[in-house]
Amino acid sequence: MRGGDPVSLQRLIEMPEERAKDRAATARRLLRYVAPYKREVMLVLLLVIAASATQALGPAIIGYAVDHFVFPGGNVAGLLASMGVLAAVYLLGLLAARWQIVYIGVVGQNVLLRLRQQIFEKVQTLPLRYFDKNPVGDVMSRLVNDTDTINQFLGQGVVQILGSLFGLIGILIGMFAQSVPLALASATVIPIVLLITNLFSRVARRRYRKTRQTIGDVSANLQEEIAGVRVAQAYNRTAANFQRFAERNAANREANISANAVTSAFTPVIEVISVLAIALVAGFGGYLVVQGQTSVGVVVAFIAYMQNLFRPLQAISTIYTQAQASLAGAERIFELLDTPGEQDAPDARPMPPIRGEVVFDRVSFAYNPSKPVLHEVSFTAQPGQMIAIVGPTGAGKTTLISLLQRFYDPTEGAIYIDGVDIRTVTRASLRAQMGAVLQDGFLFAGTVADNIRYGKPDATDEEVERAARLANAHEFITRMKDGYNTRLGERGGGLSQGQRQLISIARAILADPRILILDEATASVDTYTESLIQRALEQLMRGRTTFVIAHRLSTVRRADLILVLEGGRIVERGTHAELLARGGLYAELYRRQFRDPLPALRREGERVPAFVDNGAARVMSRN
Repeated sequence: MRGGDPVSLQRLIEMPEERAKDRAATARRLLRYVAPYKREVMLVLLLVIAASATQALGPAIIGYAVDHFVFPGGNVAGLLASMGVLAAVYLLGLLAARWQIVYIGVVGQNVLLRLRQQIFEKVQTLPLRYFDKNPVGDVMSRLVNDTDTINQFLGQGVVQILGSLFGLIGILIGMFAQSVPLALASATVIPIVLLITNLFSRVARRRYRKTRQTIGDVSANLQEEIAGVRVAQAYNRTAANFQRFAERNAANREANISANAVTSAFTPVIEVISVLAIALVAGFGGYLVVQGQTSVGVVVAFIAYMQNLFRPLQAISTIYTQAQASLAGAERIFELLDTPGEQDAPDARPMPPIRGEVVFDRVSFAYNPSKPVLHEVSFTAQPGQMIAIVGPTGAGKTTLISLLQRFYDPTEGAIYIDGVDIRTVTRASLRAQMGAVLQDGFLFAGTVADNIRYGKPDATDEEVERAARLANAHEFITRMKDGYNTRLGERGGGLSQGQRQLISIARAILADPRILILDEATASVDTYTESLIQRALEQLMRGRTTFVIAHRLSTVRRADLILVLEGGRIVERGTHAELLARGGLYAELYRRQFRDPLPALRREGERVPAFVDNGAARVMSRN
């Protein structure tokens, strides 16, 4: 007899100790996802009842056969017929168990499909403020881990807990129908099994929590050391890293040994209890047979019942814990789904075609009310102008551009484009006329052509190629194995940073934005690639209002207006020459960070060496 189920115990102890704050409300809301599949659920319920009935009928048939066809005298034909009926009953139970899993699996997968789709759609509309407070890993956990917990419960747990409950009820009914005294004696084992299972699960869960912590330390250390292997070798730290990893690995070994010591004791304990329970039934049943109060067949049936009794008891304990974790996961998912997304004003209208005049009118902003980031920022950008935004790290440069794109709205003041307050228009219509080229051009898994036409999905192949030519990307694209149909890995894997940047510029050219944002677009590339990117940017900026964040001086020097931010305020504004002549923060950054000799050389009328001018092209700090 297999009284203990190590797989069930393993699943039980690995379930986190989680409970939903409002289990009833969460369960009702989760049931609404199941409601469209009432027919499948009713069919599953009928199949569960049928499968459970076979557990009660099987031992009863065996007991009947023993009493009528084995004793007295024996009846072979009757015995064979009863065994045929028994086989048919168990075959019916097998088919019912199989199809209940199929139908509940269909329900579970449909619910999971809907939940994941809703989560993904919600994530796409969440404001950036949400991601400022919640790490991406937490959002991924809700999309992957929490939905998987629900899937396990709906796909397997529901059937198992219903099957165990109905099975236990069927077994108890069968037992009491056969013999009340024997049934009462046998039932005494139920609270003992539940108590022991609960005790072992509590102790084992604590031990396995330690194993999860230690394996987390091992994984984190391994990831860090692999990523930093170049630095470790350069500083001759490999021996110290060996020792540190060995200590964490040993801690995980000890934790696993401790946890396995608990789980390895569970099955033998349950086996002993089951043997003692069967001995109790056999002994007490034998006494009742001698007293003439029951028959041998009833005792045989009770022994079969006892063999089937332990599994549903353990399953109920396991699935109860799984149900708690599932409701906790569902609650976290519903919290995410209930998070307000980006909301346009009720009377918001589409943004008219943009000419490019941008006005910041005394704009202030704070992520945290106690720590303002921008203070009464005011300036005007005329259509087609290039506006450079420079300043030390943390000055508010990226925040200013985020307000322009309406990732956030000003705390005070207003931003106007062509005289229209951007808070009165829909975000989609506003962003559709903006484009951005960031320091690390983000590419998606797919073909080169798909990445270029990302902002204009209906673009023709000819339009894609024209954009790539203007971006100086056509030459290296055609050298690739499949040209524009070459498939890229995650984040453009297989391409250099400069190549990714040129494809990002081609994407922006094809989208044809009226307002362009450049954020360190030529950072971290070699001189030759920089020249290609600069020529591509000149094509891209032509006729567009452009905002350049902390760009290299070769671009900043040509800006129509340079805004110098410090502490969230515009402390200087003007052209490159004006700001150098003023001798303020801009000139100090210019000299202090790059020690540029150009002004002195030019005052003396000397020829500027090429290498000096190349060094000056890297003037401003990166944000």
